[in-house]
Amino acid sequence: MNTKYKVLKFSSKKFEYIEDLISIEEPLEISLKYKVQDKWINQNLSITMRTPGQDDDLVRGFLFNEQIVTSINDIDSVESYGEKVGQYNIQNKILATLTNSKNVNITKIKRDFMTNSSCGVCGKSSLDTLEIIKKNKTNSSEPKITKEIIIQAPDFLREAQSEFSKTGGIHASGLFSSNGELLELREDVGRHNALDKLIGCVLKNNQLDPKTQFIACSGRLNFELVQKVLMTDIGIMIGVGAPTSLAIDLANKFDITLIGFVKSESFNIYTNNKKVIVD
Repeated sequence: MNTKYKVLKFSSKKFEYIEDLISIEEPLEISLKYKVQDKWINQNLSITMRTPGQDDDLVRGFLFNEQIVTSINDIDSVESYGEKVGQYNIQNKILATLTNSKNVNITKIKRDFMTNSSCGVCGKSSLDTLEIIKKNKTNSSEPKITKEIIIQAPDFLREAQSEFSKTGGIHASGLFSSNGELLELREDVGRHNALDKLIGCVLKNNQLDPKTQFIACSGRLNFELVQKVLMTDIGIMIGVGAPTSLAIDLANKFDITLIGFVKSESFNIYTNNKKVIVD
């Protein structure tokens, strides 16, 4: 979702006014509704900055990735509500109703959910906390992908983005098959939101098959992005940019193949190269 702004551009040694397409960023207030001893509880959970659109996928992915619910089936409905506000006439509130109150795990999440579009988790304590939530490692040897597929994935991701070509200011996450086919893509001004939207979508549509799939993301790879992919059991993650140290530590602990700095003729494998065909 984008809008036009009038900007003063300097090019070819002169200034001129042009209309530039800009990605829209708006707050989204996420609330939960669930039962405790036959009584319905409504609780505000988070405010995140996002690109409006596919908000239901964003919420589903967020709740699953943070393990507030352990199964996507525990989410009964996700509905936008409230008045349409602002210059873009958008509903900026959304309510997720949960069916299984026993699986509501808000207290397990040990950080403040007030976030923005570029936020992340940090600190070694996060790694220790995650090990309590996630017991199993990813498959250490499947799927196998070739160097050609690794190099091509970011290009396929960029070509499929509807908003990046217009604004240049938006991130994407894509689910790929091991033969390089782009299966699903989601975009957002926030890298974390784009990945939440993607995971929420593929879980909802029952598209997930960790033994034959990998995920590619625009931008750099940090701890929280790797954490979100880990929750899906997908064991290969590709990024255009650099990973952080904690992202590498997390990927290494759970046998994720973490690949960064992907360019037309080069890339770096930071962890577990067993899934990359090097011949």
